[in-house]
Amino acid sequence: MTETGSAIAIGPRIVASGGFDALYREGMTLIEDVATYLDADGRADSRVLSREASFLYATESMRLTTRLMQLASWLLLQRAVNEGEITKENARSEKEKVKFSATPSERGGPGYEQLPEALRNYIDKGDRLFDRVMQFDTLERGKMPVLDAGTANGIADQLARLKAAFGRP
Repeated sequence: MTETGSAIAIGPRIVASGGFDALYREGMTLIEDVATYLDADGRADSRVLSREASFLYATESMRLTTRLMQLASWLLLQRAVNEGEITKENARSEKEKVKFSATPSERGGPGYEQLPEALRNYIDKGDRLFDRVMQFDTLERGKMPVLDAGTANGIADQLARLKAAFGRP
């Protein structure tokens, strides 16, 4: 708290820190890895699936690539802000144009276990990356990520928020 009683927003500082650089590298690496998988091993994996699983593979791979492209847009805009190429206001305006796909409330369903393990792993990594980007986006806007009531207590709460911001379990 400052002398005037208002809190100091540390979110934008966290976003501009090395934590973002790690998130950026992780995100771009995941995008490249998924593209490589879908263009090579994923094609071979999809050819041996049942008709139901093949349809689900196409649906889930499309959802994943859409989500990753949306995340790439956010990451590139934030990097441009951090490097002084565009203003926060310009980036925020552009980010508003990127509408993130909703994460299905429950992964799975009929045929999901038949999907190749590699694809399911990439989906999980994409969901975790999405959660971290949403936390960073919340921090960048000067807000604190919402935590469940079980973690909202004093020092543990603050540590959990810092860990969430830097993507460490």
